[in-house]
Amino acid sequence: MKEQLLLGAEAVAVAAIDAGISGVYAYPGTPSTEITEYIQKSKEARERKVRCRWSANEKTAYEAALGMSYAGKRSMVCMKHVGLNVAADAFINSAITGINGGMVVVVADDPSMHSSQNEQDTRVYGKFAFLPLMEPSNQQEVYESVQYAFEMSETVKLPVLLRVTTRLSHSRAIVKRTEIKAQNALNPDTDKRKWILLPAIARMRYSNLLSAQSELVKLSESSKFNRVVEGTGSKGVIAFGIAFNYVMEVKQTQNLDIPVLKVSQYPLPEKQIKEFIDKYDEILIAEEGYPVYEEFLRGFSDNKKLRGRLDGTLPRMGELSPDAMAKALGVAGIQPKAIPSVVVSRPPELCKGCSHRDLFEELNAVLSGYEQKHVFGDIGCYTLGALKPYEAINTCVDMGASVTMAKGAADAGLHPAVAVIGDSTFTHSGITGLLDCVNDKSAVTIIISDNSTTAMTGGQDSAGTNKLFDICKGIGVDEKHIRTLIPLKSNLEENIAALKEEFEYQGVSVILATRECVQVAARNKKAKK
Repeated sequence: MKEQLLLGAEAVAVAAIDAGISGVYAYPGTPSTEITEYIQKSKEARERKVRCRWSANEKTAYEAALGMSYAGKRSMVCMKHVGLNVAADAFINSAITGINGGMVVVVADDPSMHSSQNEQDTRVYGKFAFLPLMEPSNQQEVYESVQYAFEMSETVKLPVLLRVTTRLSHSRAIVKRTEIKAQNALNPDTDKRKWILLPAIARMRYSNLLSAQSELVKLSESSKFNRVVEGTGSKGVIAFGIAFNYVMEVKQTQNLDIPVLKVSQYPLPEKQIKEFIDKYDEILIAEEGYPVYEEFLRGFSDNKKLRGRLDGTLPRMGELSPDAMAKALGVAGIQPKAIPSVVVSRPPELCKGCSHRDLFEELNAVLSGYEQKHVFGDIGCYTLGALKPYEAINTCVDMGASVTMAKGAADAGLHPAVAVIGDSTFTHSGITGLLDCVNDKSAVTIIISDNSTTAMTGGQDSAGTNKLFDICKGIGVDEKHIRTLIPLKSNLEENIAALKEEFEYQGVSVILATRECVQVAARNKKAKK
């Protein structure tokens, strides 16, 4: 059996290759990006012609994975937690259609918001859609869960969710692999009454989905991923996903002989949980993310036996840790090692030589002449323009929101109404907002800061590279008001003049501020040597 030292995210990728996937679909987003990157670089995936290019956004990725499953092959779709909001329409409806070839939906949550706008918990989505969900606790279990999830998906004919969190996705451990399975043969599903969600069919399919829940609970009751670690005393712990690791670390280092019920497969193993709760006087609920199951198990009767994030025994927000777990279990915390003095704290800032720096300088210079100085920003490295020294961004809500928020502000009478959006984010979800602007003839200026890459997540392909002018023209923007400028100090005066002209235009204008990302340029230069 082959062994490899892998990140948790890489363990997902390796497991999917070994499970015989024919394609992975994804939009980059921390902490999920490394899954697809591993498959893109994998010799084994290339030899098997596994499809692995980036998608325009999470919804297109999800629907393509569903299409591959429809054709009978195994597919995987990967995203970060907020990406599931983008894919939610297809995700919820795929629970009604079901699948054909095995389909695994990997969602990487980011508790503590290391690189995200919120710390939403994907387990809520699993419950919402009535889909089975796996939540592994370590890298080996990540590998085994993915393989199990593909088998289960084809058995129950449903997509299976796999939830990982930042700490698991970005830490390494040895993983034992099995042999690579052959890919499924092409075998399209021809049952139209399953896939066409007209109301009469959707009602029937929804009823089937509800009926399947008892079988999913049975699978969970007998799952090897849900089990009891025996112990003594009157207190027990129910640990979900990676929280089990933290509990076991405290249990072993502090010689605690407490019983632990580990849960890594959902829906909940109801009988197993009830028996465990009945057996002990006090139960600590340890779960990473929202207190989803603590709240569920407490119910309206507020079972006083149960403790956790709701009563403050564990912190209500942020990542869990062995230290937090130790305190909750009433033992001394594990003291972290001191940070060496050579390690200097570095606040986030735009890279030296970044084109966004010159753009923000130009933008601030133009806006200094206006009473209203509001810029609607978006999600990408250019969001750092909200910080000193530029302080040029007023909003950052979700992907694509800069365009539509600028439109709404223009509708309200704000002038100038300016949006800054990256090239990849524009193709992710800014395009449709621009179409609204064109249809309403809104007086907005959309600045697409085009560095020809998805820089925020490490330099993945951008779907709009070399196409942005044609896309904007095709949507209906007057080509006289699609201006291209190169944000460089040497072009400062010329660029300021162009921005001023477009701010005064009472219609839709697009500025393409185009210059290659300095990090990508440095990597390309190094690769050519």
